[in-house]
This record gives sequence, C-alpha cells and structure tokens, in this order.
Amino acid sequence: MLELADVFRSRGDAYLRDHAAHLGRGERRVIGAITACRTAALGGHVEHCDACGATRVAYNSCRNRHCPKCQGAARAQWLSARKAELLPAPYFHVVFTLPPAAAEIAFQNKGLVYALLMRAAAEATMTLAENPRRLGAKIGLLAVLHTWGQTLTHHPHVHCVVPGGGVSLDGRRWIACKPSFFLPVKALARLFRRLLLAGLKAAFEKNALCFFGEVAPLSEPRVFAERIKSLRKTDWVVYAKPPFGGPEQVLAYLARYTHRAAIANSRLVAISDDEIAFTYKDYRRNGRRKIMRLKPEEFMRRFLLHVLPGGFHRIRHYGLLARGDRAERLELCRKLAAANHPVEEPTAPACEDAPTAKIGAASLCPDCGALMRRIRVTPPFRPRPFHCDTS
Repeated sequence: MLELADVFRSRGDAYLRDHAAHLGRGERRVIGAITACRTAALGGHVEHCDACGATRVAYNSCRNRHCPKCQGAARAQWLSARKAELLPAPYFHVVFTLPPAAAEIAFQNKGLVYALLMRAAAEATMTLAENPRRLGAKIGLLAVLHTWGQTLTHHPHVHCVVPGGGVSLDGRRWIACKPSFFLPVKALARLFRRLLLAGLKAAFEKNALCFFGEVAPLSEPRVFAERIKSLRKTDWVVYAKPPFGGPEQVLAYLARYTHRAAIANSRLVAISDDEIAFTYKDYRRNGRRKIMRLKPEEFMRRFLLHVLPGGFHRIRHYGLLARGDRAERLELCRKLAAANHPVEEPTAPACEDAPTAKIGAASLCPDCGALMRRIRVTPPFRPRPFHCDTS
C-alpha cells in the first residue's frame, strides 16, 4: 500500500534543502518522524512463532500525531476512556468554521487563534444553551480541531459532539432538547462570530498577533480594524448535523474524527517523481469522489500547513465534560437523565489502522494465528532526531 512516508523518503531531503529558510522546527520534526516510522531507524524487535517457525521483525512506530500510521493504538485507548463517559441522551454534531479572512490571521498565529477558535465555539454553544429561552441548561461538549480541507488546503474548523440536553440551572433535573433540534444555528453563528472577533481584537491590543508577507499591513491598527469590521458583516458558517442514532454511532464518529492526520494512506493513488495523486470528496458536487494530482513539492507543502504548534491540544472538553470533578458531574447527569433516555451499553468500534491484535505482550502470527514470542530487541540503526508528540 502507498504511504505518506514514501513521499517524504523520496523527496523529503530535497524539500528540506529547498525550503530551509521557511521550515520551522515543528515541520522538520514531523518530516523526520514520518520518514523513520516503522523502519530500522527507530529499532524494534524480532518475533518468532513456535507453532509454524515464522520469524519477523517488528519496527517501532514514531507515535507522532501527524503520522497516519500511528493513530490506531492512541485512538483505541482514548475511545475506551470516552466509552465510560457517554450519557443516556442523543448526541449532536456541530461544526464551526472560520471564514477565509479570519483563517488568514489564524495561519500566521496558529497557537493563539486555534485555541481562540475552540474556546469561542464551546463558549457560544454553552452560553446559548444556558439561555432560558433556548434550552435553559448547563451542558458539556467535546471539541476536535481540524485545519484541513479535502484537498489539504488550510481550512480551520472545529467539530463539536454535544449531548442533547443538560442539567437545569438549579442542578435538580435533566432538561432534554427536542429529538431532532439542538440549538438554532443562526444564533450560534452570530454569537460565535462575536466571541471570536472580540478575542482577536483583545489579542491585537496586547500585541500578541504577528503579521508578515501579504497580510503584513494588518499590523496597522486602521487596517486591522477594517478587517474586523468586514468580518462582522460576513455570515459565518455553523452547521448542525442530525443527531446520532445511539452511543455506538457516537463512538464510531469519534473513531473517525479524533485521532486523524491531514490525509490517510488509503487516499493515496499514485506516487511518482512528477506528481502525487490522491482521492478527495468534492462537496460542491454532492460529495463525488475525485482524484487530485499535485507536484510532490506542492503536496508536501500542503501537508505541512497542518503541523500544529508543539504541545497544542486539538481535543478538548468543556462544561460538564471538562476535567476536574468530571466523574461526579457525569454521575449526576446519568441519574437525572436515565429516566428520560435509557441507553444500551456501547461497544467501541474497530479502527482501520489499529495495530496487530495482541494478547498480553505477544502478538499473533499472521500465518497460523498462534502466539509469537519476542526473542530479541533490535537497536535503532540510524537514529534521526524527531519529536514524539502523542497529544
């Protein structure tokens, strides 16, 4: 199967040389991690099957969150924890998207604006839900940041998974939303826009934003004020999908969206010295699947647009699902909501890129299915510097 690592192994060194002045430390680490993943460079171990005599070498993974091969184990562990936190209520999927004029600012101030985007989306949802004319309840939500579109362009947006209800403001009862309606998206979009623009304005006044290149004029207060003014007149996109059918569908959704790289290996169609071909969905044509062909340099440039700042958490919990005394809050929610929405015990979905099935410390033989025994460790052949970012 074609892999993203094949692109960087064949053209990565040339790309590093040609763009040495523009690549940051994070991009270099990602290139090094993806290139070395599951190769002798990272070392590994040798396994032997006592039943059929098969022997194989299993190389270590880079565990970088931008690597499409290293998300299966992290996703399975994360989903196992989330399974215990599901509430007996329908769940809604709400997407908040930055317009292009705001995405330009985000691209040059990733850490600050991405965090502001997630916080504004969560605050808008929770504030509107607490309004007595809307839901009149305290809610919780899980937010996942994505920065890419289907063609790997810069498209920052937040996917929110929200229980369809919450605890009343006095904390005594569970208030459920309508079966197929959560909150009005137009009101959500207006509040989301106001909160995010207020955050951008506050950051600008503190000199926390940087502008260079084509958007360098935004560093002038007059030009920045004009940009904010134009964004206030722009319709911001907030999209609420129909509710999930049950907790199993919630987990299946989370399995697809949480631990995800900008492009999966399964989307790669062809790799050559002249072009990289991959599939994408054209949502302007009802999601029709098409093939895009890019020069290797352009493909790598687009992929590296989505390298997140070091230590940035792109999965966050808010409100009733926030850390702290979350266990106590969830227990209260279950007690209040159990009578309204009985729920079956959820089961975690299988992950496509999950690692080989294991029993204890031994993996299963791909030939006969018997246990394979680890007989020795293989040290790294050519260690390459890279950052292990598993957040």
